[in-house]
Amino acid sequence: MTIASLAAPIAAFRRPRGISLRSFIGPGCLIAVGYMDPGNWATDIAGGSRFGYALLPVVIASSLCGMLLQYLALKLGLATGKNLAEHCREAFPKPVAFSLWLAAEGMIVACDLAEVIGTAIALNLLFGLPLLYGVVVTGFDTLIFLSLQRRGFGTISAMAAVVVVAVVCCFVTELVLAGPRLMDIAHGLARSDQIFHSRDMLYLGIGILGATVMPHNLYLHSELAKKRRTGRSLVQSLRFASLDSFGALTLAGFVNIAILMLAASTFYIYGHHDIADISQAYHMLEPILGGTLGAILFGIALLMAAQSSTIAATMAGESIMQGFLQLKIAPWKRRLVTRSLAIIPAVV
Repeated sequence: MTIASLAAPIAAFRRPRGISLRSFIGPGCLIAVGYMDPGNWATDIAGGSRFGYALLPVVIASSLCGMLLQYLALKLGLATGKNLAEHCREAFPKPVAFSLWLAAEGMIVACDLAEVIGTAIALNLLFGLPLLYGVVVTGFDTLIFLSLQRRGFGTISAMAAVVVVAVVCCFVTELVLAGPRLMDIAHGLARSDQIFHSRDMLYLGIGILGATVMPHNLYLHSELAKKRRTGRSLVQSLRFASLDSFGALTLAGFVNIAILMLAASTFYIYGHHDIADISQAYHMLEPILGGTLGAILFGIALLMAAQSSTIAATMAGESIMQGFLQLKIAPWKRRLVTRSLAIIPAVV
């Protein structure tokens, strides 16, 4: 028996050359920013202010559902080398595929509308810019997106990672300032079963689920994942891509949990049960937390989350259009059309 024959079993368990976790980090953070868009903020604030901690299990369950669906999407892209839109085009009759494309485009416009309004609100709260002007200003973020895209995906994913970490830090500070009590959390969780008996709780819980699980992110994740397997082991690729996805989405889930806990530990505890507007929440945080720091961090986190979410939505739109229609257009044209469709109703 030679030394080479003894070393063969050990070599079989070595990581294939060229495979590293670092090469798979990035898509998860870009997907995660879509789970922290202003739509999540509005539903989580409304849930916390109206029902305290009772809807906290719904936020957790929604985040877990999102993780599962994103895992399936990245697995599809890695295993087949095609994104979700391409599979839909090939698997369904043309009328069905066309309907799915229209639905996907509608999702992106609806999501972009929330991001336009969220950005305008953040600019108004932080700098006093009128909402109408803020909506118009959001039309120029196309230039920001183009400048980032020219620098490559690494720059975009790095920016997304910075945004995720920064928003998490903002809400860690917010929770420290708010000081939620364990007894209040336990009492609120004991009321969670009321969601099956209260129509208002049920509707708001459905709203939280709908705002958390973003369908266009499934299309985008499958597109990003298919580009990550190039001469690599499928098992290793799936393992590293899953770590990236679950890690980033765990942070995004924490943000959504923190928003609801912040609303419950401030607005609900102090009897402000009708806070369903982001600007209301901003103005109420200052007197309740006893300083401007909490409100300012809230506004900064909102601005970063809204602006980063719009980049993910644009990239998802490109993937969807190319996958369903086999049509590729310049990113700035795609961005201009999507943002125009969101700005017009926002201005109205």
